[in-house]
Amino acid sequence: MRWWGRGLRQLGARQRAPPSVRSGSGAGMPKKAAAPSKGQRRSGDAELPPGPVTVDAEGRVTVAVRAKPGSRRNAVTGVTAEAVGVAVAAPPSEGEANAELCRYLARVLALRKSDVVLAQGGRSREKVVKLLASTTPEEILEKLKKQVEKE
Repeated sequence: MRWWGRGLRQLGARQRAPPSVRSGSGAGMPKKAAAPSKGQRRSGDAELPPGPVTVDAEGRVTVAVRAKPGSRRNAVTGVTAEAVGVAVAAPPSEGEANAELCRYLARVLALRKSDVVLAQGGRSREKVVKLLASTTPEEILEKLKKQVEKE
């Protein structure tokens, strides 16, 4: 045990750089560009209406979903400014509801199952679904609203 204690002391001891190197001026480091304040927008940002269907940094369409697992049947229950409500018939255990959610959204949006991927919220009711197919947010929002009217 004794050799282990000495090794820890040696690992814990760090040598400090001389004061000339430790200067806080940061003269050799380049300055970062100032980020825009909350009220300002960067030039080049696309204007999107606020809502549950957006475009991420990669240019993919994302849909904010409020899942309701354990329902009697799959259904789009509503489209609000924050999220799309989706009732899922599968139970919320071992990812069954997540898989069923992606399958159901693929069918509603007329996409392949592999083009609908859960991006965030694997263990939460608030989820973000990413659509890998080339489509526009307006088309997706229109399809979701039509599905709400059907049911």
